Amino acid sequence: MNARSGDYEVKPRQGRDRANYKTEQGGSSRAEYGSKLIENLSKYLTDTFGKGFSEANLKNMRQFYLTYPEFDRQCLANLSWSNVARIIRIDNQEERNYYLTEAAYQNWSYRQLERNIKSGYYHRLLSTQEKVNDTEKCLPAVIDTKEFIKDPYVLEFLDLPENIEGKESALESALISNLQKFLLELGKGFCFVARQFRISTETDHFYADLVFYNYLLKCFVVIDLKTTKLSHADIGQMDMYVRMFDELKRGADDNPTIGIIMCTDKSETMVKYSVLQESQQIFASKYKTVLPTEEELADMISKENTKLLSDNL
Repeated sequence: MNARSGDYEVKPRQGRDRANYKTEQGGSSRAEYGSKLIENLSKYLTDTFGKGFSEANLKNMRQFYLTYPEFDRQCLANLSWSNVARIIRIDNQEERNYYLTEAAYQNWSYRQLERNIKSGYYHRLLSTQEKVNDTEKCLPAVIDTKEFIKDPYVLEFLDLPENIEGKESALESALISNLQKFLLELGKGFCFVARQFRISTETDHFYADLVFYNYLLKCFVVIDLKTTKLSHADIGQMDMYVRMFDELKRGADDNPTIGIIMCTDKSETMVKYSVLQESQQIFASKYKTVLPTEEELADMISKENTKLLSDNL
């Protein structure tokens, strides 16, 4: 099969070293010759083979070739071409590899993938480095609790206003009504157990807002919902819940319980000087009921990177 573009003949690349591709283009990712090559090639392939060879699709194919000259076919086994085409438009290589791995591993639809990219899913994880660097296996690296915690959580699917102070029951009900979407936002491995889960001692009854079990972490995950800024009382309450679950509900083969306080805001000073600083079981994460803008997302990413840098010094 030959296709022509102006005075230039385009032949299939048989047996050529991929490394020679950019060399042929003078080290550039875009050739100067044959400005109508894609347009004419699209017409030729469409006339010959039918649909699927639009100019946009050919450009995506070419971009995929440049982005992934070598790739593990297992990583792409569960990915549609639409997912691949969306992922290769991401500039950052580590972020791109993360979405490639997670979309394949978790069978994300295109809609789920697009939503996660727009909401900064990758950047909202507290710890991702091990997982991002393990893309060759298309499986998570050594499981770290922090890899399952985001900050903030984005709950735009609840259709709630930004200010919901004093409406914790409304927040809880909205999450239950949109449980499938909430599970996708929480991440992989989460299974719903109960709302207002009662845990009792000899003298008192306590009720945890939401309880999940994560089959990858092999532990209970208790979520406490707050519609205000994080307080010392919130931390103390979650500390009690975690201790009670570990003593009264945790199975012989279960790992220690995790507690997540979801709040509208938090003071880093409070985090630094409370059990949250060193705890591997209790976390406080902000949540947003509206999808952040690109500017807000960029600011959020910048702040998180600065915090991670200072923590590592």
